[in-house]
Amino acid sequence: MDWKHEISSAAARIKGHAQITPVMTTDALWQRPVELKLEQLQHTGSFKARGAFNTLLSEPVPEAGVVAASGGNHGAAVAYAATRLGHRAQIFVPEMAGPAKIALIERTGAALTVVPGEYANALEAARAYEAETGAMQVHAYDAPGTVAGQGTLMREWEAQGLEADTVLIAVGGGGLIAGSLAWLQGARKVVAVEPETSCALHAALEAGAPVDVQVSGVAANALGARQVGSICHDLSQAHLGASVLVPDDAITEAQTALWQSHRLLVEPAGATALAALRAGAYVPEPGERVAVLVCGGNIAPDPLG
Repeated sequence: MDWKHEISSAAARIKGHAQITPVMTTDALWQRPVELKLEQLQHTGSFKARGAFNTLLSEPVPEAGVVAASGGNHGAAVAYAATRLGHRAQIFVPEMAGPAKIALIERTGAALTVVPGEYANALEAARAYEAETGAMQVHAYDAPGTVAGQGTLMREWEAQGLEADTVLIAVGGGGLIAGSLAWLQGARKVVAVEPETSCALHAALEAGAPVDVQVSGVAANALGARQVGSICHDLSQAHLGASVLVPDDAITEAQTALWQSHRLLVEPAGATALAALRAGAYVPEPGERVAVLVCGGNIAPDPLG
């Protein structure tokens, strides 16, 4: 697949629908300056709106509308995009999505079903709904339209003047890092950062193929995919620079640092990439310029909810 073409087409397609999110450079979060991309300021509080809009604008949506399974952020993004574009949406989330993300989806007006268990259980329910109704499935991470949409983020960041040699990105199912790898294709080093207790990509790279993992921890409702996507796995084998793991306490420490230093309120997943720097899970070479993608801001409980 010509990913550069697909991502450029996606960028044109979602222009005016997705936000262009700001970037900043700070010396308050680590021993050297770090570039940040503040994607928690995207519609519905995460990068997911990019893939959702790209998918819904790429192909005809049936009368039955769209269906999506989500740990929370993807469901909110699909619900938001569908509502803005005038389509019906049915969203399935697991109980572990938590009340803040569930409320966020409810506010879009989409139909919502909360299922027991984790993301994999929500996906099973969504597939059953798709088979029953003919609704269009919008996969959270392992679909070309989703990956191309998420890839617009890195394309946008480079156009905003990204200087870093290395970009750290948190990984759940892998749609975001897949899009970034597809756009960069080795032009910059990309480091995958996962929680120790939710590490589907790390396990897949060790096994040589996507494998099931157990998921838990503070970031599990955003990064808790039981199995990484095959698109992400393939692109990671070709282009990924490094894969590192961080403990929950490092994630919450980075989350606190973003708030205390810059009043950036982010969810644990949004602080996971920064945690790798602050905790020493990734140690750059002297002179290596680094950037961190802040991917989501749907903190629970909602501080103003």
